[in-house]
Amino acid sequence: MEKLTSQEETAMRLIWEIGPCVVRALQEKYPEPKPPYTTLASIVKNLERKQYVKSRRYGNVYEYYALVQPEEYKKAFMTEAVSNLFSNSYKDLVSFFAKEEKISTKDLQEIIAMIEQGKLNDK
Repeated sequence: MEKLTSQEETAMRLIWEIGPCVVRALQEKYPEPKPPYTTLASIVKNLERKQYVKSRRYGNVYEYYALVQPEEYKKAFMTEAVSNLFSNSYKDLVSFFAKEEKISTKDLQEIIAMIEQGKLNDK
């Protein structure tokens, strides 16, 4: 799976959120400042080239839909990040976030309880 640029990732998140859509509908959902139509069309074409989305043609309009689901994307890039940045140590990853105060003791306790109850696989 090829890595996405931040612009591609923003577009992909919106496609996941709204489902199959044309570029104009995607542009309407974009946060300000909205990219020009032609820029957004290029971004979506890149997503198609990278096989994240596929298009269906209706007359002279293309509708784009996701080929890659959000969980699949998260899994691929979190695995890569843990491998590259934390030497495959999820313990080091969690420790990093705790040191940076991005995760609280209460959050960690809740995660431990979820693991012990086997609830993490239910999501």
